[in-house]
Amino acid sequence: MMGFGGGGSLWFLILAVLVVVPLWRLLPQYGIPSWVALAALIPFGLVVLLWVMAFRDKLNGGAR
Repeated sequence: MMGFGGGGSLWFLILAVLVVVPLWRLLPQYGIPSWVALAALIPFGLVVLLWVMAFRDKLNGGAR
């Protein structure tokens, strides 16, 4: 059975930073607190955040 090992953990950390940092900066523009970007670290968290960002104007009744 293959595990992450030391190298796998490093890759996860690099990918996590590459995903969370842009979201941390983008989410406040959509009226969402920056710390919610950490949800991208859980499975399907990034997908949910992208959907919320895409349909944010419809969720607010068209107001931005």
